[in-house]
Amino acid sequence: MATSVQTQFNVGGVLLDRPFKARRLGHFGFNVTKMEECLHFYTELLGFRISDARDLFRSRATPEQVKQMEAFGDTNGYFTRFGSDHHSFVLFNKQAREWMDTERKFKPGVTINQITWQVGSLAEVGNAIKWFREQGVNLQRAGRDMPGSNWHTYLYDPDGHTNELYYGIEQVGWNGHSKPLSMYKRGFREAPPLPQISEFQEVQDALAEGVDLLSGYRYAEQMPATYEVGGIMMPRPFKIVGIGPVSLFVEDVEASKAFYQDALGFTLCEEVEWQGYKCAFLRVNTEHHSMALYPIALRKALGLSDHTTNMAFGVKLANYQQLRDAVAFLKEHGVPVIDAIPQELHPGIDYAAHVLDPEGHCIQLYCEMEQIGWDGKPKPAEMRRKVQAGAWPDALDATTDTYRGEPFLGPWE
Repeated sequence: MATSVQTQFNVGGVLLDRPFKARRLGHFGFNVTKMEECLHFYTELLGFRISDARDLFRSRATPEQVKQMEAFGDTNGYFTRFGSDHHSFVLFNKQAREWMDTERKFKPGVTINQITWQVGSLAEVGNAIKWFREQGVNLQRAGRDMPGSNWHTYLYDPDGHTNELYYGIEQVGWNGHSKPLSMYKRGFREAPPLPQISEFQEVQDALAEGVDLLSGYRYAEQMPATYEVGGIMMPRPFKIVGIGPVSLFVEDVEASKAFYQDALGFTLCEEVEWQGYKCAFLRVNTEHHSMALYPIALRKALGLSDHTTNMAFGVKLANYQQLRDAVAFLKEHGVPVIDAIPQELHPGIDYAAHVLDPEGHCIQLYCEMEQIGWDGKPKPAEMRRKVQAGAWPDALDATTDTYRGEPFLGPWE
């Protein structure tokens, strides 16, 4: 990243060091080869709901390429959600993506499809694009993708992980239908001119054209609702209420830390040294960390899969009882649960379970994260709850962070 003259930018009436501010992790995804098994794991077992399934590659492939793609199996891209955001987690066919995608290149070992951060306005996206170019940051592309309708720009971190800044993702309402395909005509393949019409106006225009707003995709739950969970009958004894943090294995922790601080504006919250390995934890809001960086040499020491730079993808559950029940439920369904990751390597999260998806990606299940207050300092290590790996007390005493942070809006099911 180039050195620039120090200046400040008016972002919604507040002066900041960059013309944008990342507010939260919006969505995340993997490129996989075992699509059927992974889709079962993430939807039927974890509970993400499909909001759209689109084959983004066959539609622009030649007949000969389509024939060759038959060897890849299911080449749909699956967009899934746990709340009203059109997608929080995506799955793409790794072979099709790497073969057909001419815009995004994935380094060996990078199975993470994207890491996406929400900003506060379309103007922030536009201003970020201009600023990144001035700073010498290599942008992949910019525009507005469908499905999801989010305005965005993409850029690589030093290890080749795709980061996205976006504004305005489609919201799926009470009836569970995503936006109809006929409304996809307002997609853009380059940075759009500003201003743009509002989402409300897009819907009004569609109604005037006679579009059936209930013709979009609607997911039908595959699992029977046999668990009583907090007064609701549900297919699983737990509910996802958040995603993140994203934890990465990187070649150079200092270089990656500099990128996320300098280019994306993250705040360094804490650094940890464990058995000689130095790790960094950064945040975008009040949570202890949204991003964790670990030296890639630690991957072998923890016994995690050497085919991916994903250290862990965080999935937050509604409460501690659900976390305990999730561990039992996933074990019953044959999901590997590992105790290889010590508490020292996820500061700010005490009780956590780590499970493996069908391709060996580690998923971190938890229910509570330390919140950072006005002074910007994390809790001293000696004040944190001590956890014994594999031990799950019946109940916990409350802490200052219990049921704090961003709440989940809407019904669980």
